[in-house]
Amino acid sequence: MTVRRTGTIAVLAAGTLLVGVASAAHAATWRYAFEEAMDEVQGKFAQKFKEEVEKNSDHTIQLFPFGTLGESADIMEQAQAGILQFVDQSPGFTGALIPEAQVFFVPYLLPQDQETLNAFFRNSKAIHEMFPKLYAEQGLELLTMFPEGEVCMTTQEPVHSPSDLEDVKFRVMTNPLLVESYKAFGATPTPLPWGEVYGALQTGIIQGQENPGFFLESTKMYEVTDVVTCIGHNNFTTAVMANKDFYDGLSEDNQKMIQAAMESAFEYILDYQKNLQDESLKKIKEAKPSMQINILPEEERQPFMDTADDVEAEFINMTGDSGKKILDQMKADLKSAKQNTQ
Repeated sequence: MTVRRTGTIAVLAAGTLLVGVASAAHAATWRYAFEEAMDEVQGKFAQKFKEEVEKNSDHTIQLFPFGTLGESADIMEQAQAGILQFVDQSPGFTGALIPEAQVFFVPYLLPQDQETLNAFFRNSKAIHEMFPKLYAEQGLELLTMFPEGEVCMTTQEPVHSPSDLEDVKFRVMTNPLLVESYKAFGATPTPLPWGEVYGALQTGIIQGQENPGFFLESTKMYEVTDVVTCIGHNNFTTAVMANKDFYDGLSEDNQKMIQAAMESAFEYILDYQKNLQDESLKKIKEAKPSMQINILPEEERQPFMDTADDVEAEFINMTGDSGKKILDQMKADLKSAKQNTQ
């Protein structure tokens, strides 16, 4: 999904945030930045978390949606520096910092069935036991991960096979594995910060991009593309983290309160997303009746699915034994989630 602007505004905003940092032992204002708008999925999650924290403590949560503090790299740096207490960032960007997090971009790894997907995120040992150690090495406390919706492509021309993506300059996040995935799909992957995507599509610098349905609708990607194609290859994942020094310095009661607020927001956001994909695609069609929306059938998906093994091998090549252990555990977790929801 995504993330967005940069420049002196981020520096100025970060400097402002340094003023008046309160002791965590007393009522404090905690700062939480995320990669989307307030009315998008990450924003809805953040608002629910804020509501729960403020209902159950004397602390205040100050929310910073996309664009207020810079691009993804900016808010991550601010979280690691302790300027922000909380940050929501997709593994699509964190993958440069934590290569193993790129596992979420192995195509066709995550299930399309929502019940199985939710069970996986609730119970995954990879997410709840293995990833926290990797995030801690980067000064971050991993609090939760959650899905945001099926990822679909928007392009200028219809896509029914990898050959239709040949010579298409396709925007991807700055994620090495996502680059490899779209190479395998036949496209020419072009990493770009989110803030440049709309204009690049408008001017023809790129001809395609991918995001969950709600984000395609809310960011009006349909204005600068003509076709939405859903091939079932991924569900956008994001992660909420805290600055580890901040979190470790909290009382046990405050840590428990934060965890409870995260769990409440997690369940809320899973419920919020019911039917969100279908509703978003319907809104796109209403806003632009000429927009083609193609949900590829199994036989047309198969050539894309056939690339998954090569991308998986590339992931292991990039991350070594650590990545293989993560991948193996995720597969075991997914198998368990499927068995428990049948």
